[in-house]
Amino acid sequence: MTGVEARERRVRTGGVELCVAELGDPGAPTVVLVHGYPDSKEVWSEVATRLAERFHVVLYDVRGHGRSTAPKPLRGGFTLEKLTDDFLAVIDAVSPDRPVHLVGHDWGSVQSWEFVTVRRTEGRIASFTSLSGPSLDHFGHWIGERVKRPTPRRVGQLLGQGAKSWYVYLLHTPAVPELAWRGPLGKRWPGLLRRLEQVPGDGYPTPSLPSDAAHGAWLYRDNVRARLRHPRPDAYAHAPVQLITPLDDAFLSPRLYDGLERWVPRLTRRTLTARHWVPRTRPDRLAGWITDFVTSVEGGRPGAERAGGGPYADRFAGQLVLVTGAAGGIGRATAYAFAEAGARVIAVDRDAEGAVRTAEMSRLVGAADAWAETVDVSDAQAMEKLAERVHRDHGVVDVLVNNAGIGLSGSFFDTTPEDWRKVLDVNLWGVIHGCRLFGARMAERGQGGHIVNTASAAAYQPSRVLSAYGTSKAAVLMLSECLRAELAGRGIGVSAICPGLVNTGITGTATFVGVDAEEEKRRQRRTARAYGVRNYPPEKVADAILRAVADNAAVVPVTPEARGAHALARFAPRVLRALARVEPRL
Repeated sequence: MTGVEARERRVRTGGVELCVAELGDPGAPTVVLVHGYPDSKEVWSEVATRLAERFHVVLYDVRGHGRSTAPKPLRGGFTLEKLTDDFLAVIDAVSPDRPVHLVGHDWGSVQSWEFVTVRRTEGRIASFTSLSGPSLDHFGHWIGERVKRPTPRRVGQLLGQGAKSWYVYLLHTPAVPELAWRGPLGKRWPGLLRRLEQVPGDGYPTPSLPSDAAHGAWLYRDNVRARLRHPRPDAYAHAPVQLITPLDDAFLSPRLYDGLERWVPRLTRRTLTARHWVPRTRPDRLAGWITDFVTSVEGGRPGAERAGGGPYADRFAGQLVLVTGAAGGIGRATAYAFAEAGARVIAVDRDAEGAVRTAEMSRLVGAADAWAETVDVSDAQAMEKLAERVHRDHGVVDVLVNNAGIGLSGSFFDTTPEDWRKVLDVNLWGVIHGCRLFGARMAERGQGGHIVNTASAAAYQPSRVLSAYGTSKAAVLMLSECLRAELAGRGIGVSAICPGLVNTGITGTATFVGVDAEEEKRRQRRTARAYGVRNYPPEKVADAILRAVADNAAVVPVTPEARGAHALARFAPRVLRALARVEPRL
């Protein structure tokens, strides 16, 4: 393997010689990685090196690929039955006395579904992680059910997947794929992967690509039509399965896995905002999920592998999420919501005791783990030290929620320069520090991520008493839009959350300028009571935040009044300006 110290051996089976690489401690649980089309085992190099810290990792070039030899003749040499023979020969050589944990991507997953559902491998596979490759038998039944009992929705699913499978039809044509791969396509493929899939240009794919792709066309010709026409009726998995579905896969619809529980009694689902070649673009995330799954199965907990629960567990379980302003209100509710989905949570606040309470409760409600950090987000040096600690101790953040904020109300002419500095330092500069320090590491890692910035309906709804606060939140909104445009090509989403009147502690601690201390306290109490009567819970904002990350939404108004003001700002701004002239009763 390129750039990786590995032990190699040759395994002979069925007239071919397979090149097998091993990393890690042979006494540890064995994880076998099977590559897809048109790859070689090198597609796994980034994942393999990470897994080798904990496991005995085995990779092999599928027959006709990489440094393995091709069958003669090619026709009929790539059937699923022969690929199963190869797999058994490999695991007999590397782990004769202990079942292995299987991981497959693309055609590596397609053939691995065969391995995990045929009787002759029963007892030899401890678990299976599937990436971007369905069972041909399950796919055949999926098609048959939609053809026999068509509905508009099912017909749409068939047509959608049919369009995504355009390349399968081309691979069945005689000679054309071989000529293309050994000619212009083979030369341009690395560039296409970098441009269309954001695959890093790090020496992958290997020079064997043209012959790998030409030989691999027989994977489709030898198997696809036969299995889709006559799928096996007994294709039930005899080991726990972890299904990881990239949501932006250009070749496979997530709908292909509808009803998979019928075939897999012990199924764990994960989703990932990524494209097809996740072993190259998301190696950290994959290695983490594979490690968690294998460890749980080894610990005798198949079927209970994922921490947390709820509708977003398959999306955020195991991800590292940092939330500022997490001691209370929206920040605390957001930390709990990610914790319930099984994320690892870092609760950040200048209130040390509040941050600790949030971290402790996050563990109780389902977080894979949780930590508390104390920092003032307006302090640039303190934020830099926080970022260094987080990256050193926990790794790169997957989701950043810049939520910390303060309130300020009063006339523009009563707002002093010190008042302006205070609100801008927290509400705007706190967001800038978070985006700069944690977002930069996301971009450097090259594996995507998401940034959530809590703005406000005041960002687009003018008010005669919120000039400083509204300005700070409008700046956060525009910053989010600009960052979203800049980071889109790196797979990093940016969302601006714009709540309206939410029952949080910010109302009781807001600053009211232009009045004495007694009047300020009266207004704080009155405002807090008004928000309490409105009683829109922060938990609903937290739900909107998770949904925004899952859907990669740009601007999310939360609460009916925030949505109404957003609509007026777009379609009837004069009405909004007229409402802004009304003096609020405080």
